[in-house]
Amino acid sequence: MEERVQKILARAGYGSRRQCETFILQGRVKVNGVTVELGAKADPGKDKIFLDNQPVLVQTPNIYIALYKPRGVLSAAHSPEGKKTVCDLVTVDARLFPVGRLDVDSEGLILLTNDGDLANLISHPRYGHEKEYRVLVAKRPEDEQLSAWRRGIVLSDGYRTQPAQVIIEMTTPKGAWLKVTLREGRKRQIREMGALTGIPVLKIIRTRIGEITIGNLKPGQWRYLTPSEVARLRKPAQSSSHSHHTQHSRR
Repeated sequence: MEERVQKILARAGYGSRRQCETFILQGRVKVNGVTVELGAKADPGKDKIFLDNQPVLVQTPNIYIALYKPRGVLSAAHSPEGKKTVCDLVTVDARLFPVGRLDVDSEGLILLTNDGDLANLISHPRYGHEKEYRVLVAKRPEDEQLSAWRRGIVLSDGYRTQPAQVIIEMTTPKGAWLKVTLREGRKRQIREMGALTGIPVLKIIRTRIGEITIGNLKPGQWRYLTPSEVARLRKPAQSSSHSHHTQHSRR
């Protein structure tokens, strides 16, 4: 059956569909010896598909892994500078890539998969998968500072954050542990929200993505997701605004 080449590449575990579109735009994909353009279709059963002159193998079983990313490890499939990445921590003979990035100084739950379609779903705001964090801050926040997080904050690039849920989980001698729930994940968002409201952020641990929790994994440990966890990730998060969004999702 013919389907779009980027979809075949994503299903074979070469990245999200958008990343695979980029490979095509960069002229790195050939079908039966001919460099293809975006929109091209192929039949993975009959056609010979190559990325960077390497044959694309489509029959990979899908793998889904929950990993506790330690601090200092990159949320990337590979690092040009040779730094340690999340994929280096997982001993699986498959080409995996991370879903739901964490910046290098943050730690906690990250998902690894070779299923480009699922990666797309999890990252798509329409699916509204909540992400929950434990955040250690260097001083005790005042109500007004936390109210700003709950209302949404304009970041330095002009983006206004969606309202965050935030509660003080426990106080420390100088600061506090906050529980922060976001429905989005801008780069370094929590650190910047802290900086802009005068609450210095010392540590960020992501504990949940959708209904997948970190459980008792320790830094560097990982486990396979269960089939029911994978099924829950495929479903949009239940929310009153969801039905409103679905009508406009195909714009």
